[in-house]
Amino acid sequence: MDFMTLPTGPLTLKNVTVPASTLGKAGDLVTADIGISDGQIGPATGEAIDMKGAMVLPAFVDCHTHLDKGHILPRAQNPDGTFIGALTNVRADHANWTADDVRTRADFSIRCAYAHGTRAIRTHVDSMNGQYLRSWPVMAALREKWAGKVALQMASLISCEGYALPEYQDIAQTVAENDGILGMVSYPVPDLKDILLGHLETAGKLGLALDFHTDETMDASSETLRLIAECVLETGFDAPVLVGHCCSLSTQDEARALDTLDLVAKAGMDVVSLPMCNMYLQDRHAGRTPRGRGVTLVHEMKARGINVTFASDNTRDPFYAYGDMDMVEVMRMATRIAHLDHADPDWVQSFSATPAQVCGFASADLTQGSPADLVICNARNWNELFARPQSDRVVLRDGIAIDRTLPSYAELDPLFEATP
Repeated sequence: MDFMTLPTGPLTLKNVTVPASTLGKAGDLVTADIGISDGQIGPATGEAIDMKGAMVLPAFVDCHTHLDKGHILPRAQNPDGTFIGALTNVRADHANWTADDVRTRADFSIRCAYAHGTRAIRTHVDSMNGQYLRSWPVMAALREKWAGKVALQMASLISCEGYALPEYQDIAQTVAENDGILGMVSYPVPDLKDILLGHLETAGKLGLALDFHTDETMDASSETLRLIAECVLETGFDAPVLVGHCCSLSTQDEARALDTLDLVAKAGMDVVSLPMCNMYLQDRHAGRTPRGRGVTLVHEMKARGINVTFASDNTRDPFYAYGDMDMVEVMRMATRIAHLDHADPDWVQSFSATPAQVCGFASADLTQGSPADLVICNARNWNELFARPQSDRVVLRDGIAIDRTLPSYAELDPLFEATP
């Protein structure tokens, strides 16, 4: 489908395939007619176009990304493909993260996401060692630039040990001044409970939601997710808490892992799974085929009423060498990696409505009165959707098809040519 084929006035998309859950109904895929007028979904109106069963989805929400790291791979390779290799080389590359460098790469990623059909993004922002002074103003400016097209949220990214540094309070204040989310990477350290309690106290005083990178390891002894849930319950912290990765659950004793999930559910925490990056990094050893998948226990979480979402995570950097901020790719890969097929028919919500709710973005579905921000794919069922990349998809924003031309990687060449 070419983006020039749909008229810009009132129209009705007849005979489309949509997930029943996007209409607020039970069931799997259903056939419907979608009227579009004045940028919104409404009754059948205007020119009628037979879509021949094409699938229509709400525009996507990508709730865990790293726009500030995106596309540094040409100058910051991962020498062995491991998590430590990624961490070491990203930290070394911070020396190149000028305001212009971060702005150019982050804007490139947002342009890709917009062209693929994403309407809202939460990005983590490396903030330690003074980087918050350079990167946060850039992200705030990009939020203003993209307002009305891609809603942007920022979450600080600091290690749990960074809580003890003098700059911690300045970082937290910067987050508050920018209406951001207070983020942290949790891993086992002796005083982690005290750190978490202090972190929750800071967030409570500043009125901030929390976002954790949690247990991004296959080490079964890493149980920081459990400790976060216990701290939330102990303190009664009632702002949103989103936890990402949670890989170690997949290697723990099942009874213990499920008991932890009961605590997470009781604490009202939300989860984002990052299956592409975790499959890439976890259980990687030289000369050895990986045994573990790295994906967290999404089915067990959903069964307990925990909000489960999926997101892009890293893009063309040492943590994940691939990706294009394409939530159709994330949906396709998550379905294969986490076995979302042959399961509940409403997993599609984990890529749009659920992350919107979790992050506090404007809600969107396919009911009347919703914005006509749509992704139309030349697929009549789930198999056809996931069998191909859907590179010919049509993206509507406010009911009008956008130009989906992706930016050329050559635009980034000057950044790498200037690197010493």
